[in-house]
Amino acid sequence: MPVAVVTDSTAYLPADLVERNRLTVVPLAVVLDGVEGQEGVDVFPEDAARALGGRRVSVSTSRPAPEQFARTYRQLLAGGATGVLSVHLSAELSGTVEAARLAAAELGERVSVVDARSTGMGLGFPALAATASAALGAGLPEVRRAAIDAIERTSTFFYVDTLEFLRRGGRVNAAEALLGTALSVKPILHVVDGAIVLRDRVRTSGRGLARLVDLAVEAAGQDEVDIALHHLAVPQRAAGLAEALRSRLGARLRATYVTEAGAVIAAHAGPGLACVVVHRV
Repeated sequence: MPVAVVTDSTAYLPADLVERNRLTVVPLAVVLDGVEGQEGVDVFPEDAARALGGRRVSVSTSRPAPEQFARTYRQLLAGGATGVLSVHLSAELSGTVEAARLAAAELGERVSVVDARSTGMGLGFPALAATASAALGAGLPEVRRAAIDAIERTSTFFYVDTLEFLRRGGRVNAAEALLGTALSVKPILHVVDGAIVLRDRVRTSGRGLARLVDLAVEAAGQDEVDIALHHLAVPQRAAGLAEALRSRLGARLRATYVTEAGAVIAAHAGPGLACVVVHRV
């Protein structure tokens, strides 16, 4: 058995890619109005969207316990894996990487942990690159390098209707949140070194989505790209983005993946989220 690759539920990978690439996905915990469940197991995007649309409903998230990671690693190694690469969402956004590293320390050099410095398919594309390397028989150092190379070739941009949810979770500061609400300005954000940073401000959601397309095309440059689109309860926005990107990128667009964002990102971004992840191949 080659090197096994582990990621977490915030990668929002299409289910067929998870199965085809034999990825192991460790879920984060989500608490909806006091009831805890595992993302993608007990709690699904529609649950989060419904909760966030109500009043006085609390939504919070938490990382997996280190023992959950340790148990996963032990099972994979006992099953014949020559090593384990564990790729997770940014340490700037969650303690998940820290938990994975604590678990990996118990198992020595057989397990390596990578901070993808992003989330969504900004995490998913590096995990897929790692599985492709492992499938060719590469050892753990080479599989790790494949993931890191993919991280460096991946850009994440997203639009939200309001910065309020990100402000509540501490993902953007109060000053940026104020700018986002002034005069009904719509924020465009991107991920820089693992942190969420305000990129642009536009007046309407339509302009915001158009700006996402522009930023994605700029990030693609002249390379062939894979594109991932995430949304929360707005499939029409994802469909519109996909159509616009196909038109703009033409033959350079190799593959497009569309998934609904799960409860963890939903809790921090709020309804209306539209995200574009560009992976240069």
